[in-house]
Amino acid sequence: MGCCQSLCSDEHQPLGKDGAQPPQVTQNHRGGATTADNGGIGGGGAGGVAGGGIPSFSEFSFSDLKAATNNFSSDNIVSESGEKAPNLVYKGRLQNRRWIAVKKFTKMAWPDPKQFAEEAWGVGKFRHNRLANLIGYCCDGDERLLVAEFMPNDTLAKHLFHWENQTIEWAMRLRVGYYIAEALDYCSTEGRPLYHDLNAYRVLFDEDGDPRLSCFGLMKNSRDGKSYSTNLAYTPPEYLRNGRVTPESVTYSFGTVLLDLLSGKHIPPSHALDMIRGKNIILLMDSHLEGKFSTEEATVVVELASQCLQYEPRERPNTKDLVATLAPLQTKSDVPSYVMLGIKKHDEAPSTPQRPLSPLGEACSRMDLTAIHQILVMTHYRDDEGTNELSFQEWTQQMKDMLDARKRGDQAFREKDFKTAIDCYSQFIDVGTMVSPTVFGRRSLCYLLCDQPDAALRDAMQAQCVYPDWPTAFYMQSVALAKLNMNTDAADMLNEASQLEEKRQRGGGK
Repeated sequence: MGCCQSLCSDEHQPLGKDGAQPPQVTQNHRGGATTADNGGIGGGGAGGVAGGGIPSFSEFSFSDLKAATNNFSSDNIVSESGEKAPNLVYKGRLQNRRWIAVKKFTKMAWPDPKQFAEEAWGVGKFRHNRLANLIGYCCDGDERLLVAEFMPNDTLAKHLFHWENQTIEWAMRLRVGYYIAEALDYCSTEGRPLYHDLNAYRVLFDEDGDPRLSCFGLMKNSRDGKSYSTNLAYTPPEYLRNGRVTPESVTYSFGTVLLDLLSGKHIPPSHALDMIRGKNIILLMDSHLEGKFSTEEATVVVELASQCLQYEPRERPNTKDLVATLAPLQTKSDVPSYVMLGIKKHDEAPSTPQRPLSPLGEACSRMDLTAIHQILVMTHYRDDEGTNELSFQEWTQQMKDMLDARKRGDQAFREKDFKTAIDCYSQFIDVGTMVSPTVFGRRSLCYLLCDQPDAALRDAMQAQCVYPDWPTAFYMQSVALAKLNMNTDAADMLNEASQLEEKRQRGGGK
């Protein structure tokens, strides 16, 4: 996706100091919601960060999220909720290099933008290291979206039910149960005890392999929609009777997650309780854990699951009971989660692309600015086709002057007079009647050759805003990032550029 999001954005609104009240929501000129007070730019989209490195909650425009998710590409879909709640979740990337998860609701899930915004702000005030925190939302026309921290290491469901290399070891399963109990207790203590549709797909693993509870479950799937999209066999019995979610319903759902952790399978609670009553605990346990777990610890977890799954809500434990029961079972607290999961720590530098690089890719990987210059001169403006729709009325004297400025910039660029090229290209860009990714790409290189990598990075990101799938924009970002000694990001961007180039060649696109 690259990193152009913030450069294409409207203003974002920060969370107030008390973190409790959303701003007044009004209709904007596009029919969506915006805040009445436009006094400042918020942290979430522009890169501001709240305590603990988490961006402050803010409003995003639809164009922000469209750019971040590569126009909501199907390649970026990371989950689907199924027929009963067909809301897609996309992976995206912001200008500040932060990965995000974007939940896109159906058109009429939340008809009232004010109600959606208030609900989102209610969830957005929470910040905890056991949550995949909500960092923003979008109300734009009919669009309703939530933006959360992205968790790169899949879901509990993937690690339990669809694992490839290794199953989750027993100590890690105990850690998952404990961390999720802590997340639920935090939400309950802070006045948001209801969590909708808690299941193994709502438990996510962050870059360190630590389990987190998705913030999306703290908000309903629609204004008056169903709160449970799972099979009825896993739904709290009182919800089937009256359609209401209560704190005790959340405890019941937590019990089903404990069953998943114990068995490695998605067993209906009624079947599991039959096994528990028949003292068939070994039959309940995951066969892949045979000989690798403590029977005493398993007995404690089985007993807790049984209590959570009681038919009468009042007989179920509360969240503090869950934490108190699971805390003493944490015997490997010194072992990092990513080690127990058998995954690489996510902040390790990505390798250079294995596929053969194009001449431009090779030049960028070597940071050979002379070779890049030669390639951009030869490419001319062939990649600008379709990026401008100009009417006859726009061909004014101003337009002619602007094109003349570009022509002078091109001549200076060919002659390697890079300071003059910057001045001329800046005149062209500042008029704003016509946008050209090639001009941004060329000026980016000029800045690099004049030892101004920050400005070069901004231009490369602007080129991506104009042409989201243009490999050259990504290549230029990789060189600028390398010049800024952001080598991990540079290698990551080089890889994205190479993938885009390969995709373009397969599709025969421009």
